[in-house]
Amino acid sequence: GEVLKNLNKFYKRKEIQRLGAENGLDARLFHQAFISFRKYIMESSSVSADLHIILNDICCGFVLLGHVDDLFPFFLRHAKQIFPMLDCMDDLRKISDLRLPPNWYPDARAIQRKIIFHAGPTNSGKTYHAIQRFLSGKSGIYCGPLKLLAHEIFQKSNDANVPCDLVTGEERVFANEDARQAPHVACTIEMCSTNTPYEVAVIDEIQMIRDPARGWAWTRALLGLCAEEIHVCGEPAAIDLVTELMYTTGEEVEVRNYERLTPLTVLDYALESLDNLRPGDCIVCFSKNDIYSVSRQIEARGLECAVIYGSLPPGTKLEQAKKFNDPDDPCKILVATDAIGMGLNLCIRRIIFNSIVKPSVNEKGEKEIDSITTSQALQIAGRAGRFGSSFRQGEVTAMHRDDLVQLREILSDAVPPVKAAGLHPTPEQIEMFAYHLPDATLSNLIDIFVSLSQVDGMYFVCNIDDFKFIADMIQHIPLNLRSRYVFCTAPLNRKEPFVCTTLLKFARQFSRNEPLTFDWLCRHTKWPLAAPKNIKELVHLEAVHDVFDLYLWLSYRFMDMFPDAVLVRDIQKKLDDIIQIGVCNITKLIRASQSAAAPGTAEAVAEDSPVSRTQKDARVLSDRHGAASTEALSIAEEAAGLRRAKNSRPSRLGSRQEELKSYGRGSLANRLLREGLLTQEMLRQLESEWQDQHRNGRYGFGSKRDDQPGSKETRKKRK
Repeated sequence: GEVLKNLNKFYKRKEIQRLGAENGLDARLFHQAFISFRKYIMESSSVSADLHIILNDICCGFVLLGHVDDLFPFFLRHAKQIFPMLDCMDDLRKISDLRLPPNWYPDARAIQRKIIFHAGPTNSGKTYHAIQRFLSGKSGIYCGPLKLLAHEIFQKSNDANVPCDLVTGEERVFANEDARQAPHVACTIEMCSTNTPYEVAVIDEIQMIRDPARGWAWTRALLGLCAEEIHVCGEPAAIDLVTELMYTTGEEVEVRNYERLTPLTVLDYALESLDNLRPGDCIVCFSKNDIYSVSRQIEARGLECAVIYGSLPPGTKLEQAKKFNDPDDPCKILVATDAIGMGLNLCIRRIIFNSIVKPSVNEKGEKEIDSITTSQALQIAGRAGRFGSSFRQGEVTAMHRDDLVQLREILSDAVPPVKAAGLHPTPEQIEMFAYHLPDATLSNLIDIFVSLSQVDGMYFVCNIDDFKFIADMIQHIPLNLRSRYVFCTAPLNRKEPFVCTTLLKFARQFSRNEPLTFDWLCRHTKWPLAAPKNIKELVHLEAVHDVFDLYLWLSYRFMDMFPDAVLVRDIQKKLDDIIQIGVCNITKLIRASQSAAAPGTAEAVAEDSPVSRTQKDARVLSDRHGAASTEALSIAEEAAGLRRAKNSRPSRLGSRQEELKSYGRGSLANRLLREGLLTQEMLRQLESEWQDQHRNGRYGFGSKRDDQPGSKETRKKRK
């Protein structure tokens, strides 16, 4: 007891904490080291003799002989055993010093570049003017955030008789038949070369330099491209940051401002019902479940709709856009996620926000549900009334009346200025770390790098959760550091188990030096595949498409080990066609999925009524969680509580995130929302059913209750 008391006294001493910090132990490392040191002393049977003597002197109260501070050398020795980097902290700090990113690009610093910022909202012609300069240059590079945008510029350029190559993570297309490099190239921003000289460079959507995961790619392009003229396009909110960054390189920024080319009106009424849809309408949802629900209800009204969401292959997105844009096609309604915000040319008359809350990931890599930002809302709303389309002006509204008030406020707010640019550790920096810490795992190396990294106020280190996820997943597979790093930067949808297990198999076979052949891939994916019969099969086909993307991405980094890129690209195009069939029949797939989820049901109500759909949704949720139908109704009660909390607020002082927090982190509705098993649309339907049953004196599916919603007794029963 006396030993423990003195150890805790040692831990709390400010002087000891200061000494720890001087030796590289920040608060987190100091705490971890102390826990380990205390365990070593309390549980070890072989404490060193000198440490034993010091402890004895301290515990016996020999003030002249022993003081708790005397434990520090032993503590530091122990800390260095569990944190080897403490021995080479000065070297590691130098390697992870990220305070002067412009110095990483000596080729760019060797020339005087001219920076032109084309600033304006969506549909203002800013990118058009930059591209005109790109096409007129002797050589040029276009850097965009999406494969679709790179494809579009590649196509435009070659159609204008300006030979242009295409470079994305998964694809290389040469304009010249003999595979000679063309003077122009359109690429996804991560793929741009900082060594090749160009006359003109275009960096699109520059505001994405603040993106928590991908911002580093815009920073790298802006600081590192070797071009005489660099044209950046994006929101005015990024002007100040770009100007500051260029000040550190000694380069001036010329700003050209653009206004929207067609008027955009925020309507003073909500849609309220899908019966009020008109040709040219686009309903924007923020989850796939809402996409499925809304498209099903639209078809039930005898209308055709196109569907676009993020995980669809690019070819399918383009086909759905073409179907919606075609004046001779009966499809006049589009249901989409915010994937329409960039990369697709669409003839939209009116944007309708089905919801104004969206799941997101913050800079710490934590999932949040919050109201959409002004920047996101403007990007999406701006797709209505595109210049040159059949609609001369755009309109925007919300599906629900109570959302429209908040949407107006969001759209009228000023976009907050972009404050910082993203950075990411390079392979060379990680290799130098590994030299000093040969026994550390790659995931640990990244953690140590981020904890030691120093950045100035204009930069931040991007979150590296995806990188670490793969690093941990393949840690047990013997790979050299460079190969391991490449695998960890592969594009991976962590939510898809099939894609994750495939990457694991790729890495395992790669480590055995066994090439990943076309036949192997066909066996693994069970190719050829049939058209999907339900939503689950459609989702699996999308995952297989991601697997083919993964193979192609790796084939450009390890050509010998992934030798069959041409064959894989061929079957990927066929798979794209199969997925297109599925998406065209999406309402039939939803119907099949609902039948499978709730076989043998015979509601007296119409199939597409809110009550009927809600009961089905509740049963699906109950099946997933093993909960009774009363638990599904408890979600409805919580939905009602959330809506009441929302309507009682006079203004948008707190976000929807705060509503969810205020209603209780542990609530079932909140938990299911966070996990993506419950959507805002389902929440509304559940609330509607609960209110109907409450009015009619019925509670549960045919059961009765005597208590009142929201009372303590109710909550006890729910528990």
